Amino acid sequence: MLENKLGLTSSAELHDAEERLTKQRAAQLFADRLLEGKPAGTFQTLAFIHEHLFQDVYPFAGKVREVDISKGGFRFASALYLEGALKSIEGMPQADFAQIIKKYVEMNVAHPFREGNGRSMRLWLDHILKEELGQVVDWSRVDKQDYLLAMERSPVKDTEIKVLIQGALTPEVDDRDVFMKGIDASYAYEGYETYRTATL
Repeated sequence: MLENKLGLTSSAELHDAEERLTKQRAAQLFADRLLEGKPAGTFQTLAFIHEHLFQDVYPFAGKVREVDISKGGFRFASALYLEGALKSIEGMPQADFAQIIKKYVEMNVAHPFREGNGRSMRLWLDHILKEELGQVVDWSRVDKQDYLLAMERSPVKDTEIKVLIQGALTPEVDDRDVFMKGIDASYAYEGYETYRTATL
């Protein structure tokens, strides 16, 4: 059970509150155009996204984790070397689609936060794609199981995740419906499916 600002001790209650509160913050991110002017591809911007989403829930919102974490048997970057890894990732090129996905995969391996990495990083990826290529991902067109399997294999080979994401790109970068459905799909990958972002 993660320490939280809500004083919740039930995992189910925390799961519900986290989804509701962070989806509201995600909607605000779009409505108030809070990412405009933020540098694309930097850890600073990713930390801003994470802090904005999780500010009502976790005291570690926007802060680099100090503990080692793993998921499904995969160990993410050691906390001991995380600061150096993040600087290295930030310096990676992002001039074309292949470079952007490579950078995204490396940031996923780093997994810099205690919780909420995937949801924050997909918004971070969209911000890079929008700034560099004038496109975003319509996440509602990316199947959950296909995505999770492709991301699991991406540290070895990123072909699958590139194909999946490229097939879901859209030039509708400021379309509210694309964004809201995308948040719902992004959250569904992590098992958060109770609330619809557009109605919160």
